[in-house]
Amino acid sequence: MGKDSASPTTSGIGVLDKSVVVLHAIAEAPCNLTELCDRTGLPRATAHRLAVGLETHRLLARNSSGRWYPGPALAELAAASSHDPVREAALMVLPRLREITGESVQVYRREGAERVCIAAMEPPTGLRDTVPVGTRFPMSAGSAAKVLLAWTDSSTQRALVHDSVFSERALHEIRRRGWAQSAGERAAGVASVSAPVRDATGDVVAAISVSGPIDRMGRRPGARWAADLLAAADAIHKRLQPTRT
Repeated sequence: MGKDSASPTTSGIGVLDKSVVVLHAIAEAPCNLTELCDRTGLPRATAHRLAVGLETHRLLARNSSGRWYPGPALAELAAASSHDPVREAALMVLPRLREITGESVQVYRREGAERVCIAAMEPPTGLRDTVPVGTRFPMSAGSAAKVLLAWTDSSTQRALVHDSVFSERALHEIRRRGWAQSAGERAAGVASVSAPVRDATGDVVAAISVSGPIDRMGRRPGARWAADLLAAADAIHKRLQPTRT
């Protein structure tokens, strides 16, 4: 079937096997329909139908140029099946933070020049800043990026701050204050406030955030939510302490 990306095994269920071929092909690199057909050898109509179906289930997504790439549901499934102490501790704390703020809440971890959402919860009603688990953002904007950079080593900080909307001086101030805020940096109309999450040894391993529309959060959301956010970050830190017997 496929030219380069055929799945090494088959189940005998045609549509499933072809869908896996599509996933493998797109995992190699984002591609449009023509490129997908070339990689898989599938007819154009079949490739399109399968890719759109996988996109509906969020196993694929499309970027601004219309190319498919692996979707957030893949990361969500992987996260759910793996042991991640920070994520597990966060999921015990985020519901209360969401209840207090009435806004979207997330936890991010830095991976190279990106930050990835490892846990998230949305308010049940109203406008939301929806960030699915597995979503990746550049480290160039947003309060979570500022927090993650403020507590990283100086060489990494200098390398990444070069392309960011904030300065090293701003990061020093964030480290002194203990939290960061932003308004319209990552996305127009979205405000957020973030705080560092520390592991059992005290190292910053993630950032916990509250985000939502600027119209509700304001341009200085830290004045309203920083204290609750810091308390949530501390609650996660305490859950990461080793159990004493």
